[in-house]
Amino acid sequence: MGQTKTSFRWKLAGLMFFISFISYMDRVNLSVATPTIMQELGFTKMDMGFIQTAFFVGYAFMQIPGGIMSEFWGHRRVLAIAATWWSAFTVLTGACSNFTSFVLARSLFGIGEGPMAPAFGRFIYRWFNNNEKGRASSFMLSGVFFGPVVGPTLTILLMMNFGWRSVFIIFGGVGLLLAALWYYLAKDTPHDSKFTNAAEADYIEEGLMAGSDKKELAPWRAFLGSSQFWAIGIQYFITDYIMYVFLAWLPLYLIEAQNFSLQKMGIAASFPWAALCIVTATCGYISDKLVASGVSRHKSRTLFGILGLIICCITLYLGAVATVPWLNVLWLTISLGSLGFTFNASWAACLDIGGKFAGSITGWMNFWGNMGGIAAPVATAWVATNYGWQAAILTTAASAVIGIVAWLAVKPDRPLVLKENNNLEKIA
Repeated sequence: MGQTKTSFRWKLAGLMFFISFISYMDRVNLSVATPTIMQELGFTKMDMGFIQTAFFVGYAFMQIPGGIMSEFWGHRRVLAIAATWWSAFTVLTGACSNFTSFVLARSLFGIGEGPMAPAFGRFIYRWFNNNEKGRASSFMLSGVFFGPVVGPTLTILLMMNFGWRSVFIIFGGVGLLLAALWYYLAKDTPHDSKFTNAAEADYIEEGLMAGSDKKELAPWRAFLGSSQFWAIGIQYFITDYIMYVFLAWLPLYLIEAQNFSLQKMGIAASFPWAALCIVTATCGYISDKLVASGVSRHKSRTLFGILGLIICCITLYLGAVATVPWLNVLWLTISLGSLGFTFNASWAACLDIGGKFAGSITGWMNFWGNMGGIAAPVATAWVATNYGWQAAILTTAASAVIGIVAWLAVKPDRPLVLKENNNLEKIA
């Protein structure tokens, strides 16, 4: 009788969910506290836009290096150091008192969070069977998107009782504890873990490319000549751009454009993120089931990616022209929720085409996504300041068209690195 395999990989997936959750709480807390910080310190929308952008500059800068480091030094060490770094600067955000200190703290915070996504990409590649990667990715993404679900309400509760500075101190402390837990539990390979048995480790590594643990630099010159390499970056620029418009400005938009009170805003702002969290988790399960049943990765990834952006574009427009505040929230909820199709497809496709260089490919994709994060706060602030909130939402909706076109060039059935019979590698 064969050995019954353990399921420790899913416990690590749960830990990945909580780390992702805390990392996004650390981000969304600033946007929720924005009205209070603006009032207390006299900042303008443009000031807050630049402070938000400072994070994304540091974050985007570390995406590709984070992927390379994860492949050379392992996801265990890289993520533990990154989480310790970003948690320390989350705490220091609570001590900021002027524009310069905010910009410095948030840019260094972004540098710390930068390696997280590439390290998780490498972790998913090494710890999950080929038929589980969509679901595993959904744990990370659901954690990311669950932060803004509870973030507004929890942050406002803490702000009302202890002040806005307490929010950053508390969540930074939790992040430090999770960093230590990850380092203790998450070995670089399943065979190195005392919590997995041979049956689980062997199952995870079924179909794994030979030499996956060999430390080598990804063939970047060849990657840069691939159209799908550029396409997966461009579509993610648009997807993240839209998402970061919500992350950076939804609370203030609901207060200024829809006349919500601070308490009602906390509730209303959580609905779009709850929808995104639910759709992302559901899509991960469905996508893996489709692949396991023989449906091509093109259909289960690319078509999902395009579908999400189409729905997002239409419902953002409907939200922008809605005249009833809670109807506006409904359309915005459907709009952000629909991006769950695209986010899950993006990460699953990234692992499909990246193979053993999953860390580098996810770093590349997330680099472009966070170039969208750099653009979103300031661009949206400029449009809203000069032309109003409706124009800002309509501009965001129009950007989805670029992402839809880019998805047509993403071909998850064609990995960037193929293994030939003579054991040499080539770029697809």
